[in-house]
Amino acid sequence: MNSLFRVLNFIKYSFKAGDEHAVHSPFLFYFYITAIYTQKQFYCFEAIEKLRNKALLIKNNILVSDLGAGSSTMKGHKRCISDIAKTSTKNAKISQLLFRLIWLSKSKNILELGTSLGFTTSYMASVNSSSKVVTLEGCPEISKFAQQNFDKLNLKNISLINGPIENTLEESLRVLKKVDFAFIDANHRYEPTIKYFHQILPFVHDESILVFDDIYWSVEMKQAWEAIKNHHQVTISIDLYHCGILFFRTNAPKQHYILKI
Repeated sequence: MNSLFRVLNFIKYSFKAGDEHAVHSPFLFYFYITAIYTQKQFYCFEAIEKLRNKALLIKNNILVSDLGAGSSTMKGHKRCISDIAKTSTKNAKISQLLFRLIWLSKSKNILELGTSLGFTTSYMASVNSSSKVVTLEGCPEISKFAQQNFDKLNLKNISLINGPIENTLEESLRVLKKVDFAFIDANHRYEPTIKYFHQILPFVHDESILVFDDIYWSVEMKQAWEAIKNHHQVTISIDLYHCGILFFRTNAPKQHYILKI
């Protein structure tokens, strides 16, 4: 069901998606061509991808406590590291997009819901060593592997919080005090996703950026994305199919974009 849903929505997205010529705001035009519709590479990309490639070869099984909507491709509590690296982590293209978004926006207080093996976290933390990255992961075994990756990359600005996100998010937000950038890749159901958004909302400001992953993962996620992007505090939304980006710029008119990546 979900696979067919995603395919049909990708076809619709492909017909609707525009490029830089569909963007009329000077701010968003620059943002799009500089951070989104580009293949610009940065110094840290190679080291992180080397770790990912090593993980793809690890055949050890770990015990996974999946607290979200689960995997659409993997079932059961024991999973192979290589399978998780292949199917449950963001690919290099999306991870590098997040890096560029943080780099261009100069975000310093960064929140991630859903650490997985830590590759995306590593990209976000590598933008600026003085930034503060708080990442939340529900599975203890996956958290251990992610922390090992952070140590290998010598990333000291990451606070990895293990436990159910519904128990850890509120305190993590109080520690951060404000959210410049957030990547939400956790429970892919309607109610938890809406709840995450409303919990984060009091901590956003005019320059904040929120990115919701897998907005077409299921009917529920699409419904959640539609509700969130139409919230009165959201002024600009960008649908990239694989993820959705939100801006809160109070001087900007309400605009929804569907763009190519």
